[in-house]
Amino acid sequence: MTPRLTAELDFQTQALSLRAERQRVIAGNIANADTPGYQARDFDFAAALRAATGRAGTGEGIARNVMTASGRVSPALVYAVPSQTNLDGNSVDMDRERAAAADNAVRYEATLRFANSSIRTALDAMKSHHQA
Repeated sequence: MTPRLTAELDFQTQALSLRAERQRVIAGNIANADTPGYQARDFDFAAALRAATGRAGTGEGIARNVMTASGRVSPALVYAVPSQTNLDGNSVDMDRERAAAADNAVRYEATLRFANSSIRTALDAMKSHHQA
């Protein structure tokens, strides 16, 4: 049971870390919405999570992720494709960024709930029938 719980919590930890990193990237895009020449960035969350959890396949985007000295995966940032051109060269689409921030926040919360549920289930399983 312990290796399974550890693997589950490691997965959730990596997912939370990558969700937080994605929120940071999105916030950076929003903060630079009026910066001339700024190019919006993002990363492939699924590929970064596969790389972080050691489940990487042969996908093209996976190899670009970088493993840091602490053993964490730093996702490869790519330029977001602008939906329309701006005269100042800025590629931030505020509608897209707001939607991505909201979606990422909801998924972060869901990941927290999954982790909490896994811990609660493990604790309940460890209790004796007298402690219920």
